[in-house]
Amino acid sequence: MTVICWGVYGVFLHTGQVAMQDPVNGRYKAFLFVGLAYFLTAVLAPLALLLAKGAAFTGYTPRGMWWSLLAGIVGAAGAFGVLLAFGAKGTPAVVMSIVFAGAPVVNAGYSLLLHPPAGGWGSIKWPFYLGIALAALGGCLVTYFKPAPAPAKPAAVQAAPHTPAAAARS
Repeated sequence: MTVICWGVYGVFLHTGQVAMQDPVNGRYKAFLFVGLAYFLTAVLAPLALLLAKGAAFTGYTPRGMWWSLLAGIVGAAGAFGVLLAFGAKGTPAVVMSIVFAGAPVVNAGYSLLLHPPAGGWGSIKWPFYLGIALAALGGCLVTYFKPAPAPAKPAAVQAAPHTPAAAARS
């Protein structure tokens, strides 16, 4: 489910930004609706589940709340970064390829710093490092060899409405 949802996320986000038909503020308008979607799925849905399960609204720890809030902030900041990349003429295929190639590299490095492997750094097998290198290489290759976009379709010319007053002036 996550792979499919995140796999189409960039395309949907870019389509929403472009569909706002506002080259200056379209990305911010799209991000506003991303926030609304987060509210619906990350506030109302869990609230309904907690209520349905009869969960107590106690037992929230400051540490748990802080880390959860921070996770939401970095997730939303990442979504905003995607929109900024689109605003800089990035395409969904390239932007999301860089994101999804780079994120595992960052995740692996940060996770290892927080939770060093049993047996120390020397215990990490070479295929792990190869996987990191291949993920980075994949992001580079997709970016470097990105397909050229299709030529823009010419804008349709709209004829002025025919009115009796306009006909009398001609």
